[in-house]
This record gives sequence, structure tokens and C-alpha cells, in this order.
Amino acid sequence: MTDSAKTRLGIFGEFREFIARGNVIDLAVGVIVGAAFNDIVRGLVDDVVMPPVGLLLSGIDFAHLQWVLRPDDPSTKANELVAIQYGLFINTLIKFLIVAWVVFLLVKGVNAIRRRDAASPTAEKPPPSAQEALLVEIRDLLKARQP
Repeated sequence: MTDSAKTRLGIFGEFREFIARGNVIDLAVGVIVGAAFNDIVRGLVDDVVMPPVGLLLSGIDFAHLQWVLRPDDPSTKANELVAIQYGLFINTLIKFLIVAWVVFLLVKGVNAIRRRDAASPTAEKPPPSAQEALLVEIRDLLKARQP
């Protein structure tokens, strides 16, 4: 697009052109699906994976595991609990491992499809049309005339 055409379109026209590109829309869809996937993984870890793990470990709820550095003291103004929430970190680590596993499986599947497509014999090119054959012949004749 020329500069004069961009000037006529203005900022909103340029923005519309930018948004209309496929890769921007694909990125937006990916972000939205990724956010929804995050909620699915959080539900899977918090509601499906961690309760049996906690049951196996004598009913421990990982979300409440912490090392208290300073307990809250209601008699003073410093009644804020200071603790290292390592149980939440364990939950986050499990969420990461699930997401990493799913991404690994997706990439593995895409790579398998690409390898299969690369290994399959490609279809033969159709013979050139009469017009293309004539143009090739003219090109060859012109090459032959040049010293």
C-alpha cells in the first residue's frame, strides 16, 4: 500500500488493515484458548490430582502447607502472618508439568504429521498446458538465437 493511500485511510484504516491480517487473529485466538486451558489445568490439579495425592499422604492439603516465619500476633499491630507457601508452589509445579506434557504431546503430534507428509510421495506435476508449452518453446528459441 502506498503512503498516500495510508494517509487517506488514516489511523483507523491502518488499524483495520492490521487487525485483518490472519496472524493477529490467530494470535488472539491462541491467547484466549490458552487462558481457558489455564483454568482447565487449575481445575484438574486442584480438584482431581491433588485430593488423591493428599489422601495418600494422610490427608494433607497441599494448598495449606507453609513454613511460618512470623506467626500473626493479635495482641500487637504486627498481626500479619509471614510464611513460605511451599504447598501452593507444589500445586503450581504440578500445573506446569501438566501443561508442559500437553504441549509436548501436541508438538510430537504435529511433528509426526509433518514427517508423514514429507515421506509420502508427492503427486506428479500435471503436464503443462498448451499455452505454457508454447511459451517454453519460444523461450528456448530465443536462448538459441543469442550468441
